[in-house]
Amino acid sequence: MNILLTGGCGYVGSVLTPKLLDLGARVTVVDIMWFGNYLPRHQALRVIRQDIRHTDNIPMGGVDAVIHLANISNDPCGELNAKLSWEVNVLATMQLAERAIRHKVKQFIYASSGSVYGIKEEQEVTEDLPLLPISDYNKTKMISERVLLSYKDSILVQCVRPATVCGYSPRMRLDLSVNMLTMQALSKKKITVFGGEQTRPNIHIQDITDVFIHLLKQGEKSPGIYNAGFENMSIKHIAKKVTEFVSAQMVIAESNDPRSYRLNSDKLLNTGFQPKHGVVNGIKDVIKAFQSAKLKDEDGCYNIKTMKKMRI
Repeated sequence: MNILLTGGCGYVGSVLTPKLLDLGARVTVVDIMWFGNYLPRHQALRVIRQDIRHTDNIPMGGVDAVIHLANISNDPCGELNAKLSWEVNVLATMQLAERAIRHKVKQFIYASSGSVYGIKEEQEVTEDLPLLPISDYNKTKMISERVLLSYKDSILVQCVRPATVCGYSPRMRLDLSVNMLTMQALSKKKITVFGGEQTRPNIHIQDITDVFIHLLKQGEKSPGIYNAGFENMSIKHIAKKVTEFVSAQMVIAESNDPRSYRLNSDKLLNTGFQPKHGVVNGIKDVIKAFQSAKLKDEDGCYNIKTMKKMRI
């Protein structure tokens, strides 16, 4: 199978790419590489440094499936340059899908976000609930889903709404809740929790990468939209979990982020997917990487800090 993977050098892509290669796939990664390239060389891997907005420069001939991860990720980055977020997350996604259709690609898997739900009081947030996105980032994800689903008669479309991802990746992110709180405990011996009562779903990076592979294999048996999150925890509860493994003071501060929701992922589980990792594994991953000197608390692990340095 020939797979085009956008954003393959990113946090999730750096874990997903080797897994696809291990399955025997030929993988073409397209990534702008703002955060570097940590992928090992492989005879079945082609890595192209390219802005996905330049859709005509993205090779699509002979591609069987597109896994589309590339985007301006998280709320602060979306607010830094709203125009760029809409161009990358929506316009480029639309153009990429249309290019895939013209080249008769069979399958398009899109990494959306569980944040499209906004604030939800329901105990079980399922895929059929209305979307109430708050930030530009959330809105770009919702619109991209709508655009892609409009092509469902021309190409198999599968949209994944991941929870907040945790765990170690060669291209590490420390601006995600579990990873961030664990690193604060390790490097500062103090965890700052903003608000704390907001409930957020979580998913380990090994599980979310396995979700993409699962849907790739499911193909036409599993079209549509899928939540992907298995542990709904308050930020305060995550912080307390961290202190079970790292001695640190916990400080509560005010938060201007009211988003709170609990993902229900029964639809995904009913396709046969089973998660194998969790938040505790993510915490342990970060601790192990820090203690072995594979991981440091540095600006390159924070998307917003990197983008500001680059004046994006």
